[in-house]
Amino acid sequence: MKVVLDTNILLVSVPKISKYRLIFDKIINEDIDIVVSNEIFTEYLEVFSLKFNSQIANNILSYLNIKDNVFKSHIHYKYDLISRDPDDNKFIDAYLNSNCDYLVTNDKHFNFIKNLEHPNINILNIDEFIKVLSKID
Repeated sequence: MKVVLDTNILLVSVPKISKYRLIFDKIINEDIDIVVSNEIFTEYLEVFSLKFNSQIANNILSYLNIKDNVFKSHIHYKYDLISRDPDDNKFIDAYLNSNCDYLVTNDKHFNFIKNLEHPNINILNIDEFIKVLSKID
């Protein structure tokens, strides 16, 4: 399974006491593949540095950077589907340029995309994704 994780999804999955820790554990155990672009990785670093500290953020992201199941998406085409928050388009672009299974986000800006016929984007919120992951051995 190959997924793009919105920043806040990854962020809440890191703490060991998080009810969403299953996501980060599946990444660590290489049970799922995640796709990032340079823009996504940069946002991860910025947000993680604010929520934790820069050393912890660097450690987490350096670890992800060397994992075999973390893939860099090279964005060949930008779709610009979200006008309300154009910064969110980087997640859609990574998804569509990398043949992913899911884009996981709780961001409401993505809701209208679920109704688009083309491009087809399989968006799950974090609780839906946890249900999918819990079925993976």
